[in-house]
Amino acid sequence: MARVCFLSRICPDRVDAYRERHAAVWPEMLAALRETGWRDYTLHLAPDGLLVGVVDVDDFDAAREAMAAREVNARWQAQMAELFGSDGPPDAGFVVLECVFDLDAQLAAPTEDGAGR
Repeated sequence: MARVCFLSRICPDRVDAYRERHAAVWPEMLAALRETGWRDYTLHLAPDGLLVGVVDVDDFDAAREAMAAREVNARWQAQMAELFGSDGPPDAGFVVLECVFDLDAQLAAPTEDGAGR
């Protein structure tokens, strides 16, 4: 399993609309995310429109492809596109960030004497 963090950007004047739409995501969209392997998925939004997503998945590319094949995702992305100001589906523009520090991994790593930290 991998934890993936990604960035996107909402139009600053559409931040309130983005919050409203995510306060009650369609049940069929929630089900599709779960069925395609998205776990512990959260979105974090800054006042200027910076959007940070964090998700646990077995394979991020496979999870994205599985969602892209869902009709409900096409409808959702079409509705959300106006908030991003993008030409294509907003989920196609995610910028994945590299993880450079993991507290739990470092704490669990063996020390020179073979014990954890």
